[in-house]
Amino acid sequence: MSIFDKINELKNKALNKVKAAVSPKKTFTFDDLPTDLDKMRSMPEAVLDDPYKTAALTVCALNVYANDRENGKAMLNYLRGPRPLSAHDISFLNDRFMDGQNYIPRSYFEGATPQNDYTPSRPYKLTVVSNQYSDDNKNYKKLFVQSGGADSIRAIIMRLGSDGKWYLWEQELLSGIRTPSSQNPWA
Repeated sequence: MSIFDKINELKNKALNKVKAAVSPKKTFTFDDLPTDLDKMRSMPEAVLDDPYKTAALTVCALNVYANDRENGKAMLNYLRGPRPLSAHDISFLNDRFMDGQNYIPRSYFEGATPQNDYTPSRPYKLTVVSNQYSDDNKNYKKLFVQSGGADSIRAIIMRLGSDGKWYLWEQELLSGIRTPSSQNPWA
């Protein structure tokens, strides 16, 4: 190996470390998804000591809300901490799940695509990433997840509470995505 090859190798290793520091990601694996607040609270991620954990549980809670509004609401309120869902928030959520679009939250799990009607692979895997803008606002963390039915990543914003926990502040996960093949007459 020439000296130039060695320099390039070291430069690439350093660049990869910088990229990892700027855009870290965490992948969460769930054998089963929680179906209610008690099951979610029993998960190790439910301590909310890390914004990535809160983001991952937000996707789980929205998945529940899509089919079971009361349990989903309880889970989201837990994730929101001292700021429960308002009537406006609930109306927004209900509107997003009209017309049978309950597949949107499933689309964030690995393997879920329009072709398989957003059926995730098992065990369920979800990757949460940050970017260079994730820490622009003090005590807030903006993280992102990728839908199998969208071209761009979607944001979840957490806020650090006075108790040291990261609470759900805002989510931008329920925008429209590609229609599942079984519901798409053009597929």
